[in-house]
Amino acid sequence: MKKTILFLALGFFALSANSQTIKDSDVPPNIKESFSKLHPNTKVDKWEKEGLNYEVEFVEKNINTAVELGPNGQLLSTEVEMKVADLPKAVSDYCAKNMSGKKITEASKITAANGQVSYEAEVDEADYIFDANGTFVKKEVDSHDDKDDHDKK
Repeated sequence: MKKTILFLALGFFALSANSQTIKDSDVPPNIKESFSKLHPNTKVDKWEKEGLNYEVEFVEKNINTAVELGPNGQLLSTEVEMKVADLPKAVSDYCAKNMSGKKITEASKITAANGQVSYEAEVDEADYIFDANGTFVKKEVDSHDDKDDHDKK
């Protein structure tokens, strides 16, 4: 059951490979309202439409953050950027062993609405997803060009 929930949570972020940046004016009012309740007085950097869901990127306490909301405004997951050095040792060890000579360039902690935690390590424009224990789950290759727009703001 836990693996099913983890894969569902990761699936929402997997859709980001097919996401489209949208204007603030194109975001439904219920989605904006849900986000405002979760993060009042927070400036949105970017909205994305991912299938039926919405992802909002913002900076909170000087940390890049993204929230995934379902079509009814329900919180699906939260992704918070973290220092590469703070990844679980099992994640770092896996990357060192399986990607020799390559460097983790970004790291994130993803928390599903039910509290299930996973980690993301970016290596060579690909995202490697790990469960809470640092066990490798899957690799995702991001196909859209505006992935790093958030970092350029």
